[in-house]
Amino acid sequence: MPERWHVSSAVVSVRDTQRDAVADSLMSLEGVEIHGGDATRLIITIEGGSTGQLGDRLTEINLMPGVLVANMVFEHAEDPDETEEPICHST
Repeated sequence: MPERWHVSSAVVSVRDTQRDAVADSLMSLEGVEIHGGDATRLIITIEGGSTGQLGDRLTEINLMPGVLVANMVFEHAEDPDETEEPICHST
């Protein structure tokens, strides 16, 4: 059975002089996407197979040079879809 899917949003506060370097580092992480921000904050999502994976990734982000703090805002989890694809009948 496939893993449960987890996603969280987070706000990453950064030093304004290191925003671009932090953004580059975030984009290199698997499961992390940047969705917006300003000179001192980046809005991201983190995806993974468990709450623990999300927490580990958030800790990793908090330890990056230039990051002041990364705070999780929201988390959502879904079970894999166990239904089969609908059968399409053409006439």
